[in-house]
Amino acid sequence: MRFTPAALSGVFVVETDVSEDARGSFARAFCEREFAAAGLNTKWPQHNLSRNAKRGTLRGLHYQVPPHGEIKLIRCAAGAIFDVLVDLRENSPTFRKWESFELSAANHRALYVPEGIAHGFQTLEDESTVLYLMSEFYVPASARGIAWNDPELGIAWPFVDLVMSEADRAHPALQTLFGRKE
Repeated sequence: MRFTPAALSGVFVVETDVSEDARGSFARAFCEREFAAAGLNTKWPQHNLSRNAKRGTLRGLHYQVPPHGEIKLIRCAAGAIFDVLVDLRENSPTFRKWESFELSAANHRALYVPEGIAHGFQTLEDESTVLYLMSEFYVPASARGIAWNDPELGIAWPFVDLVMSEADRAHPALQTLFGRKE
């Protein structure tokens, strides 16, 4: 496995070694030894699957506040997604910045996301499935979100014709949570 630092502080793109033959392919999705050697979390008590029927489905931008902040390992197991991370850590050099990645079943990439970063994605294909490994259990009272269309962020989502929950449409802007950007 290779752990390549992303532009956002503490985020890593995780690339696997893929073996292919006439049957298809094989790759390790996680190795406790290799994650530990890289100084990354190895405890994942909750695993989640998100199946998304339609291209253009947008989920997010979600995070959990302390004491239930969560580290995530995110992988697209089927289809493809435009994955977005927003740094909400006030002491981070990349606070209020965002970065996007394409994750797909074909490229086998995963994202290692430290706590304090909001996460969302938009599906690039019908029938896209996202696998999340979580360092903490989901605690509804700690769940939060930020606006997917926050003008401060200016995220260029691939599709404007969205499939989206009303709850995700109602998340507040960064300015509401952290005040005006200086």
